[in-house]
Amino acid sequence: MQQQEDRLQNACGSAWEVFRVFLALGLTSFGGPVAHIGYFRREFVVRRRWTDESTFADLVALGQFLPGPASSQVGFAIGLSRAGWRGGLAAWCGFTLPSALLLFAFFSASASLHGDAAANALHGLKLVAVAVVAQAVWGMARMLTPDLGRIAIAVAGAATVLFVGGAFGQIAAILLGGAAGLILCQGLFAPVTGRVGTPVSPAMGAVLLTAFVLLLLGLPLAAGQSHMLAVFEAFYRSGALVFGGGHVVLPLLHDALVAPNWITPESFLAGYGAAQAVPGPLFTVAAYLGAGMTLWPNGAAGAAVALAGIFLPGLLVMAGALPFWDRFRTGVKAQAMMRGVNAAVVGLLAAALYDPLWKYAVLDWTDVALVLAGLGLMTVGKAPPLLVVVFLVVAAMAAGLLV
Repeated sequence: MQQQEDRLQNACGSAWEVFRVFLALGLTSFGGPVAHIGYFRREFVVRRRWTDESTFADLVALGQFLPGPASSQVGFAIGLSRAGWRGGLAAWCGFTLPSALLLFAFFSASASLHGDAAANALHGLKLVAVAVVAQAVWGMARMLTPDLGRIAIAVAGAATVLFVGGAFGQIAAILLGGAAGLILCQGLFAPVTGRVGTPVSPAMGAVLLTAFVLLLLGLPLAAGQSHMLAVFEAFYRSGALVFGGGHVVLPLLHDALVAPNWITPESFLAGYGAAQAVPGPLFTVAAYLGAGMTLWPNGAAGAAVALAGIFLPGLLVMAGALPFWDRFRTGVKAQAMMRGVNAAVVGLLAAALYDPLWKYAVLDWTDVALVLAGLGLMTVGKAPPLLVVVFLVVAAMAAGLLV
């Protein structure tokens, strides 16, 4: 067993390997950031063993603490750990490009996305997300909430998110989980078996965190120099101030883009609708919005500027925080606190399984049956995610025809 752990810790790979794996995920990961965590766990903890359960949960917790798109940040960190800076960039490109290119294409063909068939297909993708998150909640709960104390932390975390809501609820649940872990989890954990490996030194981490803050404060001062800088600043600011997942960025983007008439309200809503129908991170809605700007940069140039602006702050802050996070989590008290945080993360996922996924996707008993069928395909049948996606989309479209 120890030899297996050693091989896991010392594993290394190429940027091309990382890109191929994340490209497959970018093509099949429907359902938003919570569902992406389920896909990542299945691929990197269960199947490929690039990281262990505890380290993965620590990365998820860090992603919840930091601003930016949590699933993209977790993927970026896994790429960094696997193959250095090239691996981190390869992970981001592989996971981001499919949805970005699809949304850019949808900008020119948005009229074809209307109708009952498209609505039923989108509903099927929502059911995929429910099944994936349900599997992730069950798998992580078995590993991370093995005793009554941590079960209580998970339940309290879920209740905090559901009753408080928003980014404040998520951050509060994690902070409370950490505090409870200091009380309930000391002596209940094994030594840390993995490591959040990163090529980033503490000195480089400090530089990256400083760059994140300087850009956030300095770009508004430079935005008046050109419209391109103003567009970049609007997307950077939106990406830097988001806590709690991709959907939270939409009101920020609406205020930043629609208010100054850079994009029409109709284009903004069309972009939001298209983003629900593609795999990968919701932040790639920036490709659609950047392409649809009324002034240059727009088209391909606008999409590129928007994507760079919205993702850069999250990647900077994640890479900057990693070396300090790794050192922090190895202390005895820090480990106890992280066990509590990990249990709270299970609660976060359970809360998200109910709201928004189950609440807005499962509308009747037919949907319940389809979710259970998809869950059975993944757990009993060991089916790949793409097969589950195709099955549930086709089944939802067929069910829609019978209504």
